[in-house]
Amino acid sequence: MSQAAISNASGAVSTSVQQEVQQFLTFIISGESYGIGILHIKEILEYGHVTPVPMMPNFIAGVINLRGSVVPVINMANRFQVSPVAIDKKTSVIVVEVNDDDETLELGIMVDRVNEVLELKTEMISPAPKFGASIRTDFIHSMGKLDNEQFIILLDVDRVLSIDELSIIKQVEEVLPEDLASLEVSDH
Repeated sequence: MSQAAISNASGAVSTSVQQEVQQFLTFIISGESYGIGILHIKEILEYGHVTPVPMMPNFIAGVINLRGSVVPVINMANRFQVSPVAIDKKTSVIVVEVNDDDETLELGIMVDRVNEVLELKTEMISPAPKFGASIRTDFIHSMGKLDNEQFIILLDVDRVLSIDELSIIKQVEEVLPEDLASLEVSDH
């Protein structure tokens, strides 16, 4: 075997090894474990200073001022139509990037607790179930099988909010006054 063929073969092996493992940020909503691909996560904030916006759907908790930008916050328990848990010191806002056509939209998702970054090998990820989930199945990208034989629901971030719902969030930004001084700036 030539040196070039060996080099190409070893390059292909290292590329496939790198693609075998995917990372997900895991979190809890109403006692259920979920995960989102780490590439969608921008940052994690302690819950606080969410300003309610009148006449919005109940899954929009309000907005935060993140370094001068208005970021809508989605209450994921309300979004999934499951019983919400009381807000406490573990409640967090995960700022994610969602794609809407050619535009990237930043929004916060309110979760009960952030767990950890989980690495899953390709063989540990199964297709989304057609039934049996406590949330809409089109929200589920896939299922991750953990070492203890438990499953974690891996969300499809771009589907958790439909195009219609993204337009509602854009309306939130338009409803807010131009002057963000009335919103408290997050320290994060």
